[in-house]
Amino acid sequence: MTDSLLPVRGSPGSPYTRKMLAVLRYRRIPYRFLQAKSDDLPEPKVGLIPVFYFKDETGAFTAEVDSTPIIRRLEVEYPGRSVIPDDPAIAFINYLLEDYGDEWMTKPMFHYRWHYQDDIEMAGSILPHYNDVSQPDELMTKMKTMFSERQISRLYVVGSSDTTASVIEDSYKRFLDYLNNHLRELPYLMGKRPGSADFACFGQLTQLTQFDPTPAKIAAVNYPRVHAWVSKMEDLSGLEPCENEFITTDNFPETLKILLKELGRTYVPVMLANAAAIDQGLDQVQVKVEGKLWTQEPFPYQAKCLQWLRIEYARLDEEDRREVDAVLQGTGCEQLMVKTG
Repeated sequence: MTDSLLPVRGSPGSPYTRKMLAVLRYRRIPYRFLQAKSDDLPEPKVGLIPVFYFKDETGAFTAEVDSTPIIRRLEVEYPGRSVIPDDPAIAFINYLLEDYGDEWMTKPMFHYRWHYQDDIEMAGSILPHYNDVSQPDELMTKMKTMFSERQISRLYVVGSSDTTASVIEDSYKRFLDYLNNHLRELPYLMGKRPGSADFACFGQLTQLTQFDPTPAKIAAVNYPRVHAWVSKMEDLSGLEPCENEFITTDNFPETLKILLKELGRTYVPVMLANAAAIDQGLDQVQVKVEGKLWTQEPFPYQAKCLQWLRIEYARLDEEDRREVDAVLQGTGCEQLMVKTG
């Protein structure tokens, strides 16, 4: 019965689609995956994918596109096999790492895809076919040119430029190295079972390690463990998680602390500078990252992400906040919780 299946529209070339489909599989939530628009379903207010269609109190479908709140809604509507740790302090760390996956790792994903000629050629040739593989070759050739030119013109959205290229690429390589070291000790970022942070990072890595030629070669040659992890994360429906398998603040992995320091080196200064630029009405974000100048146009959505992160932190009780502070101390991430100006 299709009525019992949760409608989801997306594309295989979308890291956020892959993130959310993997969540649905792991959580064993019945769904139907739509790879084209449907006249029977409403369009979202913002033209992004994936689109989740939930029924409202009248039985009519509403369209939602923001993966982080969708995951929390699914937790309420489909109990069991949770991807949110029970411990509020660890749940906050999971939230922070999920935001890093969604908002920072998309920078190397988009950068590599539209910065290097081999990657442009592959993405431009293949991605337009996801809409309809039966379109004539002549049309697809035109679509390749149009689609590629449009995407390349939007590199500024993630801050990708000749100036920031080395910062983005170095951060990707370090992330692979830190994740590889962590996976030597634990099968998932959040412990012996996956959290939403795992799925966020996985989503970006489906493209970086297994589609786009330049970053995929880096992963395959140097980090086969990470390449395998990405493949395994695609469908964890057969995993039987147990209680007490998430990490704890009492025994917080040093490998994850190192990854949090990476957030402090890259994601944190850019998020803070972006929010400050928007607060001050500036038309340019400028900040030093790893000693190099990072410039981009302000990104209002990421300022909202920082605000939501601070709201999550404010919701913690005093003891849980102390535990979070202890974990974040010295990583640079603690700066996210301090509002200035």
